[in-house]
Amino acid sequence: QVQLVESGGGLVQAGGSLRLSCAASRSIFSINHMGWHRQAPGKQRDLVAGITSGGSTNYAASVKGRFTISRDNAKNTVYLQMNNLKPEDTAVYYCNAVRFVGESRYEYWGQGTQVTVSS
Repeated sequence: QVQLVESGGGLVQAGGSLRLSCAASRSIFSINHMGWHRQAPGKQRDLVAGITSGGSTNYAASVKGRFTISRDNAKNTVYLQMNNLKPEDTAVYYCNAVRFVGESRYEYWGQGTQVTVSS
């Protein structure tokens, strides 16, 4: 089991920055993929950014060049640096972790943190 706790959300003006943190309850060294997803009211939850255990990253087209995902294995924490925020970035942001053990896939979610960008 892995518990994930997000922090760093809040209210910011358009053009501002926030850094989200996702602290895991155990070592993330062996977690194959960690990501940030977001869900706006009335919309589905979508992947924003992901990072593999090897450090490869991927981003949604809408945030590429503005958001940066990183992981600190020593601190069991994944970060999402969000710059040049736009009102359309407003959503609840969820941390996600995926582990593959043999043929089994385990997925974990945090409780979410609200990000609100005012125009």
